[in-house]
Amino acid sequence: MKSFRRMNFWLKAGQAAALAVAVCFTIGATDPVSRTNTLSHHVMCTCSCAQMLGECDHVGCPNRDEELALLRTGVDSNSTDQQIMDAFVEKYGATVLAAPTTKGFDLVAWIAPFAVLAAALLGTILLIRHWVATSPKLEPAPASPEMDALRERIRRETGADGGFSV
Repeated sequence: MKSFRRMNFWLKAGQAAALAVAVCFTIGATDPVSRTNTLSHHVMCTCSCAQMLGECDHVGCPNRDEELALLRTGVDSNSTDQQIMDAFVEKYGATVLAAPTTKGFDLVAWIAPFAVLAAALLGTILLIRHWVATSPKLEPAPASPEMDALRERIRRETGADGGFSV
């Protein structure tokens, strides 16, 4: 009976925690200001400052106010995010998007860096294997009577009994 109550307590606590997390993530999700702020970070400013629209701090930016007005108009008219992005692409071209789409040829922009990294890694591995396979094998020099006498003298004088062998 006690374990059932304990399990029931933890189940209720987990449900309460999940509800709290869900509420925290949805607070402000429909707020037009937060939606405008979120969408402004998915679009680039077209004044050639190379910043996202929401971050453009270009003094006297000729395009920021116009783009923000278009964004606010889309949010106020309850357009979907995709419709707003499509309106920006239609007006300013695909370069206005902060990240390329995951469709068609734009998919190359997502795949190419990983493909180049994999190709470079494979090329490096193959190059090192080639170097190892073609490197000359080093063999110890043949022992001469003079070297043997010198080694024996070193062993006698240092008291070493053969820590190194050649």
